[in-house]
Amino acid sequence: MNELIKELKVLIIEVLNLEDVTPGDIANDEPLFGDGLGLDSIDALELGLALQKKYGISIDAENENTKLYFSSVNNLAKFIDSGRT
Repeated sequence: MNELIKELKVLIIEVLNLEDVTPGDIANDEPLFGDGLGLDSIDALELGLALQKKYGISIDAENENTKLYFSSVNNLAKFIDSGRT
């Protein structure tokens, strides 16, 4: 799981062109949106597409759990890990 968390941090930085952010700057439990990393809804769409492409997962925007999945790097990793098994 630690390797997946590292991959996700790099993916977030690359996909969203976060020039002044390093993987070490992103805490595993830090909120990705709002007061945390400060991502917005456009970032969520771009990140969602990248995750679907890279990990072959399905993300349902209508699912009430989707907001929880995208709340932190740890939750994203758990979601991806559960979708791959």
